[in-house]
Amino acid sequence: MAVRVAVAQMTSINDTGANFATCCRLAKEAIAAGAKLIAFPESFSFVGLQQGDSLNIAEPLDGPIMQRYCNLARDSRIWLSLGGFQEKASDDSHLCNTHVIVDDSGNIRTIYRKIHLFDVDVPGGAVYKESSFTQPGKDIVAADSPFGRLGLTVCYDLRFPELYQRLRFEHQAQVLFVPSAFTKITGEAHWEILLRARAIETQCYVIAAAQAGKHNDKRESYGDSLIIDPWGTVVARLPDKLSTGIAVADIDFSLIDSVRMKMPIDQRIFFSVNSAAHCQNVMDAANPELSKSQGLSIIL
Repeated sequence: MAVRVAVAQMTSINDTGANFATCCRLAKEAIAAGAKLIAFPESFSFVGLQQGDSLNIAEPLDGPIMQRYCNLARDSRIWLSLGGFQEKASDDSHLCNTHVIVDDSGNIRTIYRKIHLFDVDVPGGAVYKESSFTQPGKDIVAADSPFGRLGLTVCYDLRFPELYQRLRFEHQAQVLFVPSAFTKITGEAHWEILLRARAIETQCYVIAAAQAGKHNDKRESYGDSLIIDPWGTVVARLPDKLSTGIAVADIDFSLIDSVRMKMPIDQRIFFSVNSAAHCQNVMDAANPELSKSQGLSIIL
């Protein structure tokens, strides 16, 4: 069994209407290609010119901006992965960087608020302090769908493999979303290799929608939207790192099962994502005689 999905690439600007029009066009392209879901990048609905612009346009999830996207999903009969929406937080000085999954009836199925915030002095680039205006999330989120069990993340989360390990081994994820707006410098250095590593180590599909090119005079993103299979093979990508468009691939559930069966890493996790007891059980199963004779144990 397989189901087709699309990954988008775009250059968002400080105009929510123009960005929505782009997303509508890309959704139509995805539908024409047979996709049942399209994944959009972080900040799909807005990229500001000045610091503070995102705070000024932040809305609750039942506000008019998100409602337009819910209507798009319902009217087009397509699922949407909307990663990096500027959701209004509990105070006026912060927002949440929120990944929203909308089903083909226009209902919000689940949300994930970005945990790892981008507070970085990029070598040869700018200094970023996302935490100065963003409230971090606390919850790891996975949800069932016609495309398998989905694990939700956003951009800078990609550099923290434990999150993806927990999505796979604690939450049984099969497909991982990484909507992003990587900087040009960090993207050129690390984007593809990190994504392929997350796919290989979790044996999941990875769908990584990227912002691309210059949003304004001050901000530029590294565009290379990808879909990667559980073996780490890139199965879809846009031919141009600066273009706006889509790439499509099929989520093949038999491939997920095959990779996991032939290389059952879930049965040989030495450092458990769950508990020391599980670690001991795995070690005992791997070599019971050695464990018994030497009195081996694990302390976390």
